[in-house]
Amino acid sequence: MPSSVMPTPRKHDGHASPAAVSAVGLRKSFGDKTVLDGIDLYIPAGSVFALLGPNGAGKTTAVKILSTLVTADGGQAQVAGHDLATEPQAVRAAIGVTGQFSAVDGLITGEENMLLMADLHHLSRSEGRRVTAELLARFDLTDAAGKPASTYSGGMKRRLDIAMTLVGRPRIIFLDEPTTGLDPRSRHTMWQIIRELVTTGVTVLLTTQYLDEADELADRIAVLDNGTIAAEGTAEELKRLIPGGHVRLRFTDPAAYRDAATALPTATGDDDALTLHIPNDGSQHALRALLDRLDTAAVHADELTVHTPDLDDVFFALTGNDTRVPHQPTEALR
Repeated sequence: MPSSVMPTPRKHDGHASPAAVSAVGLRKSFGDKTVLDGIDLYIPAGSVFALLGPNGAGKTTAVKILSTLVTADGGQAQVAGHDLATEPQAVRAAIGVTGQFSAVDGLITGEENMLLMADLHHLSRSEGRRVTAELLARFDLTDAAGKPASTYSGGMKRRLDIAMTLVGRPRIIFLDEPTTGLDPRSRHTMWQIIRELVTTGVTVLLTTQYLDEADELADRIAVLDNGTIAAEGTAEELKRLIPGGHVRLRFTDPAAYRDAATALPTATGDDDALTLHIPNDGSQHALRALLDRLDTAAVHADELTVHTPDLDDVFFALTGNDTRVPHQPTEALR
């Protein structure tokens, strides 16, 4: 399937939304292995942007470049309005990073981990203690604050990791596969934390290989495969790229069913169930056209259901993977 990149997000007044992160032509190779092959990114401030892709797609490398941990071989990028190449210190002052592997020191307590971060950010002792207490309470870690971090569960360590990231009050946070290995309840808690961060104006760049996570959290999603952006847009826009969407019409009146089948020659029918399936991408324009045809034919359906491809379909169509990425169904998290 050919690549498809959705338009740059716009405000209602027609002007481009301010970018928290923008990149053009980012490239990175390790030896003869090209990891990023000229990717472009535009992440509006105050949003959640997900980089979705299989292992080895280049997600972590993109985060490392944008957080100044690795130097790009080519391309340009700005983070928080600062040029990545010429103003790396200003970029670091504006961001927080939570990597795939916890930065928590298990030999000291949760509170001591937080105070250590406060010292690294040059906060005064009183300010460091105030911020530490506030964040431990916010992440429901107050009761465990005096215990060695090695005794924490995976979900608690992940919450402490993000709390440590927030000590410096970053405007942009990079979360590299933050829920990998967590149980469903802990994943759901992490989702709530990410949503709350965005309500405070923080921008989140999230990498994940969990399809439901991107669908649940992200304002926009870029599908990364073999170092290139295969497609980018909202979850709904991406789903409409994949064929297979349809509208299901159910009837109780056999005569209405037959009239509808006549009026809709592209429909396939189930005579026993009195249902029709009409190819349709689920867009407002396509649905209106379908309803207009039914109205013209004076046909009334008892039930109309829109079925669109999900992100699983998008993922496999765009990445060409033969095996499904394991993920927890959304229903299991409720």
